Amino acid sequence: QVQLVESGGGLVQAGASLTLSCAASGGTGSLGAMGWFRQVPENEREFVAACSASGRSTYYGDSAKGRFTISRDNAKSTMTLEIHTLKTGETGLYCCGTRPAVSIRPTPRSWEYDYWGRGTQVTVSS
Repeated sequence: QVQLVESGGGLVQAGASLTLSCAASGGTGSLGAMGWFRQVPENEREFVAACSASGRSTYYGDSAKGRFTISRDNAKSTMTLEIHTLKTGETGLYCCGTRPAVSIRPTPRSWEYDYWGRGTQVTVSS
């Protein structure tokens, strides 16, 4: 069973930058593609960014292009999301997910991710 733990969230002002981290543990082998999603109350998870199992391919949601950078370090079983120039509309619970090891391609579809962390809260004030 894979466990994912997110960190790095907080209360920041609009225009600030944050780096979120996702640490993976457990499981019996390598991880598949991984992604970040934003959850707000009463809404479905919104795709933010994803990267392939190797980390060489990345995929961003429209609102994340240009200001978000996703990366992973497989040796350390970690994934990060750098966010620059945060906007108030980007407040939410940021959750990381991982696909099965055989699923190496990134995807924006949350139902294709098998394991999830509990998330780290990002609150952007004006």
